[in-house]
Amino acid sequence: MQKQGTMVLVGASNFSALMLCSRKVVRYVFFKRCLLRNLCTSSAEPETIATKIDGKIRALSTQGNIEEALSLLYTHSSLSLQTYASLFHACAQKKCLQHGMALHHYMLQKDPTSQNDLFLTNHILNMYCKCGHLAYARYMFDQMSRRNIVSWTVLISGYAQSGLTRECFSLFSGLLTHFRPNEFSFASLVSACEEHDIKCGMQAHAVALKISLDANVYVANALIAMYSKHSGSSGGYDGAADDAWTVFKSMEFRNLVSWNSMVAGFQLRGLGDKAISLFTHMYCNGIGFDRSTLLSVFSSLNECGACDDINVHLRKCFQLHCLTVKTSLITEIEVVTALIKSYANLGGSISDCYRIFLDTSSQLDIVSWTALISVFAERDPEQAFLLFCQLHRQNYLPDLYTFSIALKVCAYFVTEKHAMAVHSQVIKKGFQEDTVLCNALIHAYARCGSLALSEQVFHEMGSRDLVSWNSMLKSYAIHGKAKDALVLFHRMDVYPDSATFVALLSACSHVGLVDEGVKLFNSMFDDHCIVPQLDHYSCMVDLYGRAGKIVEAEELVRKMPMKPDSVIWSSLLGSCRKHGETRLAKLAADKFKELEPNNSLGYVQMSNIYSSGGSFTEACLIRKEMSSHEVRKEPGLSWV
Repeated sequence: MQKQGTMVLVGASNFSALMLCSRKVVRYVFFKRCLLRNLCTSSAEPETIATKIDGKIRALSTQGNIEEALSLLYTHSSLSLQTYASLFHACAQKKCLQHGMALHHYMLQKDPTSQNDLFLTNHILNMYCKCGHLAYARYMFDQMSRRNIVSWTVLISGYAQSGLTRECFSLFSGLLTHFRPNEFSFASLVSACEEHDIKCGMQAHAVALKISLDANVYVANALIAMYSKHSGSSGGYDGAADDAWTVFKSMEFRNLVSWNSMVAGFQLRGLGDKAISLFTHMYCNGIGFDRSTLLSVFSSLNECGACDDINVHLRKCFQLHCLTVKTSLITEIEVVTALIKSYANLGGSISDCYRIFLDTSSQLDIVSWTALISVFAERDPEQAFLLFCQLHRQNYLPDLYTFSIALKVCAYFVTEKHAMAVHSQVIKKGFQEDTVLCNALIHAYARCGSLALSEQVFHEMGSRDLVSWNSMLKSYAIHGKAKDALVLFHRMDVYPDSATFVALLSACSHVGLVDEGVKLFNSMFDDHCIVPQLDHYSCMVDLYGRAGKIVEAEELVRKMPMKPDSVIWSSLLGSCRKHGETRLAKLAADKFKELEPNNSLGYVQMSNIYSSGGSFTEACLIRKEMSSHEVRKEPGLSWV
């Protein structure tokens, strides 16, 4: 028992010692782990902070908050090259040249070796190109020890955006000796030829064809845009001779940009029906469309405003309106503006235009307001002027174009008070020195009957262009001041144009200055190398007709180098009625009816001529002929 007890005591003692030892070991291990964790944490903390800062700067630059991103950058010295690249990319997107240059200088100070990184250098090069600093971009490019295809493409794109076609081709030739061009370099090269040399663009097309890049979607889209801008539509449309259409058909893959480029190309060349037909094909085949597509189609509809099937196009405009609502594109300001213009140009209801405007007025800008005012300008001048006043009440700031439209509206009123009200706003906004607005003021005051105010604006102008002189000459013509117009003409310090002589001949016609008018007409080509056009011949026919020189008027019409239009035959018909020239009046009326079969003027004038001469039977026959052709006389209107 004692032994066992001793053994128990000894065992207990050993167990206690073992437990004590175990506790010490555990404490030691725990201490070592904590120490190791602290050491690891303290060594990793700077790296974690730097990574977070890098991430935050990249996020800010991606969101376009360049100033905030740079402010954070300048408070922390060490950044990755990827972060610098994202900042330069943001500066390029926002075209912030000053921020980009400051960042470039800061980077070189902190790490001069960073410029050896090709990826980063390409981003810097792109920033200078996008911001328009091509001289320094070219200097950087020439100093680069290594270049890749991106380096060449970035600089070619920069030159292309500035329209420097020769520099683009020179650089592209250098690219060919080092690398195989890619689709982006070709697209940039072709885009440089859009507004300049089509032959250079065709050469680029040939090279793309040679290396099988002509069907690439980026290259083909650029080719479509280039050929569309350089192709004419005169003489009828021939699809086989349409280079843009040929490129479009040859594409293996087309994206929405391809379709939009083709639709815009048709519209640009005045082929509105082709553009609308292609859009219809897009919609029926589920290709889709976007804002750019609709803007081109609306412009195409506007060009069809004078065609015979105007009601068909008005229905198409209504269908497009439904599509804009269905696809929520009605919230786009540009789309709403284009929609309103199309409704107005196609003879749609003014109330519908105004309703569209009211439904989206909270989203519109000054451009949309101006568009609506221009829509009302000719069809409802009073409402147009009220809209201009409402624009002021809603704190929109009119621009130069808005004021010019408002002054055009004022020309429809009888008194000058509306023009004076707009004139005061022009002065208040500081636009009184703008030549375009002064020209509009001259015209508005003259149309409102205040020639004195027109003269005052003209004489107070700091600088005058040809339109200024022509506007004043037209003002004198409107008010029958032919001699004042001739005096002003001899004082002109700019070369006259076709419109100048229209104003002068019109002034001479109104007061019967036949000899002066004939001298001016003969001097057009002899002294000024201006070939008389239909407007000038119309003025001369009116001049002879008012003076009773019907024979001279007939002779002038027969000797015209171009085919007389309805205005000339109408003028001759009116002169024949005034002076009782029945034979020539019959010829003029027949020619007028050929050109405008739905216009009642030819029938009514001949009926009046026969009635004035006592030939009531012939007059009755003319009225019956008019009824058989379903031609109706428009009722007369007067503002007085």
